[in-house]
Amino acid sequence: MKRYFTIGMAGHIDHGKTTLTKALTNVDTDRLKEEKERQISIELGFAPLYEDDEIQISVVDVPGHERFIRQMIAGVAGIDLVVLVVAADEGVMPQTREHLDILGFLGIKNGLVAISKIDRVEKEFIELVKEDIREELKGTVFEQVPMVLVDSLSNYGVEELKEQIIHTLKDQEMRDVKGAFRLPIDQVFTVKGQGTVVRGTVYEGMVEEGQSLMIMPKGLEVRARQIQVHHHPAKEAFAGQRAAINLSGVSKEELERGDVVVSSEHFNVTRTIDVAIRVVEDLDYMVKQRMPIKCHIGTAEVMGRIVFFDRNELKEENDDILCQIRLDEEIVTKRGDRFILRRPSPQETIGGGWVIDPQGQKYRFGERTITELEQKKVGTPGERMVTALMEAKSLSLVELITRTSLEESVLEEELRSDDFILYNSKEYTLRAISEMVEEELYNRMRDYHTEFPMKQGLNKGEFIQHLVKQFPKGLLDYVIEEGIKKDVFKRKDQFISLKEFDAHVPKNWLVRTENMMSKLKSDGMKVQYFSDYLKDAGIPDNVAIDLRKFLEDTAQIVSLDGQFYWHGDIFRESVEKLKENTEKEFEVGAAKDVLGLSRKYMIPFLEMLDRKGLTTRMDNKRIWK
Repeated sequence: MKRYFTIGMAGHIDHGKTTLTKALTNVDTDRLKEEKERQISIELGFAPLYEDDEIQISVVDVPGHERFIRQMIAGVAGIDLVVLVVAADEGVMPQTREHLDILGFLGIKNGLVAISKIDRVEKEFIELVKEDIREELKGTVFEQVPMVLVDSLSNYGVEELKEQIIHTLKDQEMRDVKGAFRLPIDQVFTVKGQGTVVRGTVYEGMVEEGQSLMIMPKGLEVRARQIQVHHHPAKEAFAGQRAAINLSGVSKEELERGDVVVSSEHFNVTRTIDVAIRVVEDLDYMVKQRMPIKCHIGTAEVMGRIVFFDRNELKEENDDILCQIRLDEEIVTKRGDRFILRRPSPQETIGGGWVIDPQGQKYRFGERTITELEQKKVGTPGERMVTALMEAKSLSLVELITRTSLEESVLEEELRSDDFILYNSKEYTLRAISEMVEEELYNRMRDYHTEFPMKQGLNKGEFIQHLVKQFPKGLLDYVIEEGIKKDVFKRKDQFISLKEFDAHVPKNWLVRTENMMSKLKSDGMKVQYFSDYLKDAGIPDNVAIDLRKFLEDTAQIVSLDGQFYWHGDIFRESVEKLKENTEKEFEVGAAKDVLGLSRKYMIPFLEMLDRKGLTTRMDNKRIWK
């Protein structure tokens, strides 16, 4: 399956990130008038870099100025590879170092270094510049990454950098497309005639046009009316892609950067998170117990306080510090999510880390709490199994052993819990995943019934089509069968629908349909073309197609030849009358005498009896079955 990646351009102000992005993509990501005038990036800029049959790569140009660090964090939080841009004539600067700290705390593991503005340095000094930069990058993710010399104005080295990016990502795994959809919003705007649009990087899962979604933590129900990827319409968007989603059911004023678009309510909404953090090496000020902090997580920036359980202040520490962040506002997060902590005044990056438990509680100060947090950090056998299954959605026992490094006996003991489900006699999943899939399927079918009330439902292939890229087909089949057993869904012929649903003519067309059916019945066996009845009733073509099929499926009308239709009652009465007044075998002439019909209607009627299995034709005769 095709893989999608977003890369980030990071570095000190005026080191040429935006110019290099333009050289790579031919897109100027500085859009705002203020950005043009001041020649610095204020908001996040995005551009398509490369696409083939295997991968698609987008670029995020993040602001380098210290005043715009919030946008920078929002930009890099969802990227797969970072190009660190360092100007040859200035080298690693303070803002570069802060960016490096942030990238490390966010767990970015893949990177390249672009040494820009090489035209400003004499050729004989280039190697010295590279050595100086390499020395500055020791101990960071960029210590051993490839370096590429570039001059964005002359395009020197630009193609080499692009090829290096593509080569690096060809060997990289993409983000999880099998999980529930999650997109932290980093931009909200309106488009005339379209309404509210949100933009961001898809962290995980996928979204489909028309899909029902939630805005968290606000709990707003919306629908993905349209999707765009780099200004081009798309039917769906996947983890790793930059996407803009036109939402119905919500106004621009109700949304803000930091809100999260999700496909499931299973994500945690919380104000208290247990965390493992590390701090920067050169803190200017002491970090004190319950000190106010700004927490940047996803695209959210939330004020809160840091709570220690084994100290009252912190200046230097090389190991993980287990503590808690108590926030002033709700956020959406889950175990493993990365975040950055900054001091609000004077402003500086304090550190960052990852979420151990998104639903932290109040604990006592002391070693006992630290021990409990250590256990949470490592995870119990059950937690490790849950983490593995949340990522893979479904695993065999052997795969669980490989992923969790747990003994088979320990696994088998844990798997007896109601939290786990065995299906297909060999695959395990989580009850929470099964319930999430059922909810997704229920919402899809509910929306389908609302949009197409006259259709019986969907066949299984169509029903699960939007989820087969996220979940194993066997798991989807299992959830459907369980849903039928629980009376959530029902099956009729090849169609699946909600248990409580019955196909029906919508209210706004009911009167016209009843009038049309009354006219059809009054015309008896000598009817007009069915299209004329529809036209006379004022039923438009786009409704007529579904209406005709619904009436035929429910035996309210019977097609003679695709053009002439009889009212269902007339058809059934005619069959009974013909059967009562003919022998076991009869010819066309006898049928005409009984029903008084011309060949125009008689022949199609008799052929319909054959198709329905009521009669069998033999030479010029028909035999009742």
